[in-house]
Amino acid sequence: MNRDLQSVLVVCTRRIGDVLLATPVIRSLRAALPHVMVDMLVFEGTEGVLSGNRDIRRVWTIAERPAIWSHLALLRSLWRRYDVALSVLAGDRPTFHAWVAGRYCVGTLLPDKKSWWKRRLLNRWIPFDNLHTHTVAMNLRLLTPLDIAPLGTPVVSWTDEDARSVHALFPDIRSAQPYAVLHVSPKFAYKTWTVDGWVALGRWLVDRGLIVAVTGVESAEQSYCDQIIQGLPKAVNLIGRVTLPALGYLLSRAALYVGTDTAVSHMVAAIGVPSVVLFGPSNPVKWGPWPKDFPSDAQSPWRKQGSQRQGNVLLLQGEGECVPCLAEGCDRHINSLSDCLQRLSVHRVIQAADTMLQERGINVAVPISS
Repeated sequence: MNRDLQSVLVVCTRRIGDVLLATPVIRSLRAALPHVMVDMLVFEGTEGVLSGNRDIRRVWTIAERPAIWSHLALLRSLWRRYDVALSVLAGDRPTFHAWVAGRYCVGTLLPDKKSWWKRRLLNRWIPFDNLHTHTVAMNLRLLTPLDIAPLGTPVVSWTDEDARSVHALFPDIRSAQPYAVLHVSPKFAYKTWTVDGWVALGRWLVDRGLIVAVTGVESAEQSYCDQIIQGLPKAVNLIGRVTLPALGYLLSRAALYVGTDTAVSHMVAAIGVPSVVLFGPSNPVKWGPWPKDFPSDAQSPWRKQGSQRQGNVLLLQGEGECVPCLAEGCDRHINSLSDCLQRLSVHRVIQAADTMLQERGINVAVPISS
């Protein structure tokens, strides 16, 4: 089949992090078959993470809840357009979209009775493991029927225009003074750390001679971000001011990154920058950042429990015997907080940051107060 392949569609209609973690599939295809044209189908609002990615010819987008006529128009445009369609998700719609688009279809599916009709749509299907296999490794298994060698590191890309936009907002990026990026505001509240923790960490970094750039999404609870910025008057406030590709450029030149379980943490891990990533209720086996150049044939870089280190990433797990509970916050919804992260001490985070900086040759070791 390899010699006959001319076009492939990769379907990943989910969150930004999911889209980024599907890029190793595309990089693997392009490395093995440079002539193949690869497109993606993603949700509207997630395509920004693919901007500048030269492995991808075209990005199709669809609303999370599309109007029936626009959905039908998309299906008509996709109908049997590709030699192969790959669905990295086990859901109904991505499987259906792969069947519509591909003359040969491969997808991940749950091995349950309810998925019988989806198995009828696919030429080959891969059993979906949501607990013991990392998302990157799970996605790469789709390449086995195509006899494509896997390449594991996610692809982060930006353009010269993205770089210029960062220079305009952060002129000191050109200086020799090292800087740290603190990504303080994830999309969902249950992944947040404390205001006091971010402020104490930022002040510690400033006191040690680093510039601190603060990034994040503009939260519905804007006071959270405002309090952090007010507590760090010397920080460069980039919250909500840089696109994802521009953020990739910013991260690529940083001496250190500290953030929580977000797509941005996956980006910085793939770039290779020393990173401290704060994990709470999420399963690191499935969702821990994939370190740069980690072996592509691994099931996961991470264990389920305990703080740990792989390559350029130090994963710092929150406090509590229940960690990771795999729930979206202690009140079981995305806008609730997670006690394991709220109890994570700044002392532990600073110690982890100090370790990563010293390895980079930036000696900031001083007594750390708790």
